[in-house]
Amino acid sequence: MELKKVATESAPAAIGPYSQAIICGETVFTSGQIPINPATGNIEATTIEGQAEQVMKNLGEVLKAAGSSFEKAVKTTCFLADMADFAAFNGVYAKYFTTNPARSCVAVKTLPKNVLVEVEVIATL
Repeated sequence: MELKKVATESAPAAIGPYSQAIICGETVFTSGQIPINPATGNIEATTIEGQAEQVMKNLGEVLKAAGSSFEKAVKTTCFLADMADFAAFNGVYAKYFTTNPARSCVAVKTLPKNVLVEVEVIATL
């Protein structure tokens, strides 16, 4: 099966040996997005809500570039630096993932650039 790389300047560029997303058949697998503002290359938000909003904007752009959307998400994996942020994160998450895809959410010791949240998505096209 042919794999197609997804790249958009509307989301942060990959900062390592990976793609923003890969399309395999009728499915898109996004890499984890962190709250980097693609216009500045900086992490500007300091709260979980602000960082989660930027993550969702980044994911939305990657999904759009792949020909998909939040509504076509089937599975998400969410990484939080602190599980105490779970409720606040959910408040932002629920605005974007209105179809309630399957989800895993875990707390991790450290995320890239010491951000508070990272999210990856599997969606259909």
